[in-house]
Amino acid sequence: MVDPARSAALTVPLPEIRRLLPSAPATRCPDRHPAPPAGTAVRLGRVHARRVGRPRPAAGAPGAARCAPPRSDLNDLATRFALRLVEVMAGARPAGQLSRHTTHTAYGELALLVRRGALRPAAGGSRPVVRGVYDSAPAPGVLEVCARVDLGPRSRMLAFRLERHPRSQQWQCATVDAR
Repeated sequence: MVDPARSAALTVPLPEIRRLLPSAPATRCPDRHPAPPAGTAVRLGRVHARRVGRPRPAAGAPGAARCAPPRSDLNDLATRFALRLVEVMAGARPAGQLSRHTTHTAYGELALLVRRGALRPAAGGSRPVVRGVYDSAPAPGVLEVCARVDLGPRSRMLAFRLERHPRSQQWQCATVDAR
């Protein structure tokens, strides 16, 4: 028989589900967000990265890149998705709620992590808390994220990669891992 006081403590209200990030703007604006020259250090959130590769094509040229969302939007996206992943792995949110925002491969990885109980708190233990989210944009339309999650006295790491879908331009999680 289940104790009503204990079952009430195990029930966690689910937060409101919001769309992760609106679609990319349809207009092109490379002049508004000029790319730094290749080889210069670029500050991306809390992580430093080096810009490598060819310079961006001139405005109006075929293959000119779309405007990248502002950096703060990408930081918000990374943080919101990290929180949702932690909630799924802790058992506070069903994994099916993220199926729209993951590729088939990533959903399989996520389901495996949930079955393994990667971030599930021990009975009577404290819930996982996201302490830091660090992101990097190694290429246009790609965001690699690492989050530090405190689970009682121990810290765990959660890493995932978000990519823009080529047709819908929405962000999807391509891979996920927790250690």
